[in-house]
Amino acid sequence: MANSTTTAVKVMNPGVAGRSSPEGSQVLSKKKLQDLVREIDPNEQLDEDVEEMLLQIADDFIESVVTAACQLARHRKSNTLEVKDVQLHLERQWNMWIPGYGSDEIRPFKKACTTEAHKQRMALIRKTTKK
Repeated sequence: MANSTTTAVKVMNPGVAGRSSPEGSQVLSKKKLQDLVREIDPNEQLDEDVEEMLLQIADDFIESVVTAACQLARHRKSNTLEVKDVQLHLERQWNMWIPGYGSDEIRPFKKACTTEAHKQRMALIRKTTKK
């Protein structure tokens, strides 16, 4: 099972060694990054160092998400990484949702019920602030 997690991560993200390889192996290429910047501000140009840092951050983010999703799949006793594994990690750790995928199976965090004592304290606070 440990090999399946490692293999999935290696397939999804070749790591820092991917920097010297063609841009096809990267999640986000410099061209795509420049296109994103132009969508926001056509007159803006990123420095080379800033581009490299943003590309590294994107690679690190993908690697961490895939690693956590593989751990969730392993926890389910599955050898297959599924969308729900990635979805669960993104929703719980990053407060992000994947557009087009419903979260029927993933229940949101339950909010704590307010106790009667809390309601009374809040009523007292509201009463004193009105004066």
